[in-house]
Amino acid sequence: MKFVDQVRIEVKAGDGGRGCVSFRREKFVPKGGPDGGDGGKGGSVYFVVDEALSTLLDYRYMHHYKAQNGAPGLGKNMHGKNGESLELKVPPGTLVYDDESGELLADLTEAGTSLLFLEGGQGGRGNARFATSTNRAPRHAQPGIAGETKSLRLELKLLADVGLVGLPNAGKSTLISAVSAAKPKIADYPFTTLVPNLGVVRYGSFKTMVLADIPGLIAGASEGHGLGTRFLRHVERTDLFLHLVDLSCMQEGDPFDNFQMINNELKGYAAELAVKPQLVVLTKIDIPEVREQAEQLREHFESLGFPVQAISAVTGEGLKELVRAVGTMLDELRQAGDEEE
Repeated sequence: MKFVDQVRIEVKAGDGGRGCVSFRREKFVPKGGPDGGDGGKGGSVYFVVDEALSTLLDYRYMHHYKAQNGAPGLGKNMHGKNGESLELKVPPGTLVYDDESGELLADLTEAGTSLLFLEGGQGGRGNARFATSTNRAPRHAQPGIAGETKSLRLELKLLADVGLVGLPNAGKSTLISAVSAAKPKIADYPFTTLVPNLGVVRYGSFKTMVLADIPGLIAGASEGHGLGTRFLRHVERTDLFLHLVDLSCMQEGDPFDNFQMINNELKGYAAELAVKPQLVVLTKIDIPEVREQAEQLREHFESLGFPVQAISAVTGEGLKELVRAVGTMLDELRQAGDEEE
């Protein structure tokens, strides 16, 4: 499935139906008087959060959405039929912006939420409504009120508990495939991952957490280099980062310098990303020379206050300990959040 996380659409609520100008005409009933009915109400526009969706692909090729207009009123005081409302289904984590002003109009995170976004126009009143003691044969009715139109930008930020960050080929996709049922593409060249991947991981007693794997970051990512800011938005909602550090010969430069570079790019994109808790994951320790470096680097990171786990996603070494450590950190963060509330 093609991953689409930003689209522009135009939505319009239905117009109200016009009122009817009509007079009662029946045999043996002279001067029956006005009997024009009211027009029907236009259909409204709703946003519905559907947890079965994970992309905005449905809105990529169709950009105009309109609810049904209300039907006009009829004679014999018959009310016009109300227009059918329009439901726009979006995945959890969808942000709705006014495309003209940039104002955030809605943040749709809870599955099953139904938000009334644009209300349909009211139907016009028929001429029967205007009959008075001095005007017994009104010959006018109201037009329906037009439905509101808005130009919108929909932006998806995936909902995940843990974000995987690191250089291309640091082992993020291999890790998420090893601890969850996610099946991202894995290969030995940079930027194998072109779209975010989500994986659900069990930990503790009947507890789960969601991991988000985004494409690897490079220097200048916050300014749009590489895949840049294209996918950084998907780790904004996470509670903590797993920062994967590759010590193998596949990565150029000093591992700690690379670690600092990634953090600088996170800070450059959004200051709040730089202060999120991080657990450093030293990867590919199944390689003998990597295992030797891992212990030295572990001490360095721990001296700076970062918890460290060393793993091999290929052999499975350290994965149980990593999942347990991440679960413990998540529980502590959530407990602290509950106490603050």
